[in-house]
Amino acid sequence: MNGLATQPDSRQTGNQGHLFVVSAPSGAGKTTLCRAARERLPQLVYSVSSTTRGPRIGEVDGQDYFFVSEAQFRQGIESGLWAEWAKVHDNYYGTSARFLDDHLQAGRNVLLDIDVQGARQILQRYPEAVTIFIAAPSMAVLRRRLTARGLDSPEVIELRMKNAQAEMDSRDLYRHVVVNDDLDAAIKRFVDILSKGAG
Repeated sequence: MNGLATQPDSRQTGNQGHLFVVSAPSGAGKTTLCRAARERLPQLVYSVSSTTRGPRIGEVDGQDYFFVSEAQFRQGIESGLWAEWAKVHDNYYGTSARFLDDHLQAGRNVLLDIDVQGARQILQRYPEAVTIFIAAPSMAVLRRRLTARGLDSPEVIELRMKNAQAEMDSRDLYRHVVVNDDLDAAIKRFVDILSKGAG
């Protein structure tokens, strides 16, 4: 299934799957929790976003992202294809509503890993989505994690911390908040939420 299609009907009807929307500040452990959940719940569909940026080494089209041209993406904006979209660092990123609808209407549960801005857009189109926010125990712990990763310059870390505070201020938007203090406990809580939402 590719990331582009005709404009879908996003109305949720019948015995369809649940849409789980998960967000977190950088460094809170969202990627680790999502990976653990996918291992424990193999039937869970992981939503694949579309982007206009080129693939990085090792990335696979349709698995990591659907890689599309800017013209294709803009056409998707005009036709209402995207359930949510944003332009980040001169590249477009978006989630195909057709991708979500096809799986949900087939009764499959879908996990969508997205930022707070995207989550707000998703909730406008899918108000019944189960929203989950992953939080670090404190901003001090988050800073230590970002620094320990050794991936970012001090300036980038400061920007991530500023963004993290804004994201933390929006966590009331989410139905569930999982504090990633003890990793095993956080994984259990996260998987429990996904399992109960499917029940």
